Amino acid sequence: MTTHADFSHTETIHDLLIIGGGINGAGIARDAAGRGLKVMLVEKDDLASHTSSASTKLIHGGLRYLEYYEFRLVREALNERERLLKIAPHIIWPMRFILPHSAMLRPAWLLRTGLFLYDNLCRTMTLPKTRSLRLQDEAAGRVLRPDYVRGFEYSDGWVQDSRLVVLNAQDAARRGATICTRTRLISAERHQSHWVAILEDTLTGETRQVTARALINAAGPWVAELLQDRLSIESRHHVRLVKGSHIVVPRQFNTEQAYILQNPDKRIVFAIPYEKDFTLIGTTDIPWDQDPGSVTISADEIAYLCESVNRYFKRAITPQDVVWSYAGVRPLYDDHSGSASAVTRDYRLDIDHSAAPVLSVFGGKITTYRKLAEHALEKLAPHLKGLTTISWTADAPLPGGDFQRTDFDRYVASLQRRVAGLSQQTATRLVRNYGTLVETVMLPIETGGASLGARIGADLHEGEVDYLMTHEWARSAEDILWRRSKLGLRFSSEDITKLQDYMACRLQQNAAGQETDDKEVA
Repeated sequence: MTTHADFSHTETIHDLLIIGGGINGAGIARDAAGRGLKVMLVEKDDLASHTSSASTKLIHGGLRYLEYYEFRLVREALNERERLLKIAPHIIWPMRFILPHSAMLRPAWLLRTGLFLYDNLCRTMTLPKTRSLRLQDEAAGRVLRPDYVRGFEYSDGWVQDSRLVVLNAQDAARRGATICTRTRLISAERHQSHWVAILEDTLTGETRQVTARALINAAGPWVAELLQDRLSIESRHHVRLVKGSHIVVPRQFNTEQAYILQNPDKRIVFAIPYEKDFTLIGTTDIPWDQDPGSVTISADEIAYLCESVNRYFKRAITPQDVVWSYAGVRPLYDDHSGSASAVTRDYRLDIDHSAAPVLSVFGGKITTYRKLAEHALEKLAPHLKGLTTISWTADAPLPGGDFQRTDFDRYVASLQRRVAGLSQQTATRLVRNYGTLVETVMLPIETGGASLGARIGADLHEGEVDYLMTHEWARSAEDILWRRSKLGLRFSSEDITKLQDYMACRLQQNAAGQETDDKEVA
């Protein structure tokens, strides 16, 4: 599997050229490759570098969207939640949420009605349904301030968002797609039957020309800019950029449940158990009109999130408690709503087929990415010969997800038996990341067992780094520490330097090996 663009190959004609390596681009690439199309996906940075790694990490229907009468979106999202829980049980798992009732905000009857709909809009729901709580009678309620008396507990799902992107790309590559990271679209010339695009390797500056019968613009926050500046096409739709920021603090509560907190401004904030020792808090909704690639949390947003949590929990937090923060720009479909919070999370697919077709993706949410991909290919089907209309992704496991959720602990125990000295915590993390592919992360040893290789930092070892570089397009320490994992929360500056040095050495070795292979072929 290539780790970046290979600019040495001769010209081939692709059916689809996909611009954007976020969840929508990767999801479409996987679906299209599985239907027999020749697919190329290009991403100017790393996979999931921007919006798709800056989410609240939830696979959910969107309880609050019911307040805006988005019943179709919520139903679709809830159905997708069930499907994704089955096809990716390693990186997606159920979570229970506590919703405290505040007498100053939405009335209890309204919350109860909304949760009843939430439980019943999906006819195939397998997760436990909502129950009413007397908060001070529950361990999960006693961490809240005593003036919160009533509440509700309901189900949703949690996801390792950037790994979801990578696994879709990985499956697309297995099915024949070409995945090129660190590759930028310079320009694209439109003809009646095809596009001719110029791509640039952002690491070397090399350029390459590719031809594709159709182009998909899944550039996220850059979707409108790409249409206008690179493709010279006037868009019929617009995006509304909204910044969402999150903070991570040391673990604030010892319960397994997450919390959904209502604020006086009618927004909601989640407080979620995160990476065992931390709590994830977010998100904000701030209109954004600057560069989507340069976005950070503001002091006001940190104060807002701290205040939101302190309104509910006995244990208060301050900005000084923040150990990490991240921010991303959500490219929402502009439905001309008044506030950022009210803008729809639904998506629009705009196809221009006045010549060679281009399909642009506006909006969307991570939960509905698979359905979005199906809809995108349905729109393109009349314009692409050989595209089968048979959908297949609803039941096909993502890489490593071919096991039952009930077998998770068995895989962890099996891994511990095979690798001497492996802790349960490390084994659990590895199975969470790789599922049944965890065996390919191991390095075989002569005694018939397996090893992870030398330790680099925290519980990251050389074997895992080799795997991520070879099979998951990891090229930098940031790729591994903040997208393929969240081990950056546990790495010291010395550990980071050690990882950077190891990866640089491996890249040099790979480059030298490639040069040798090229000479032998010549």
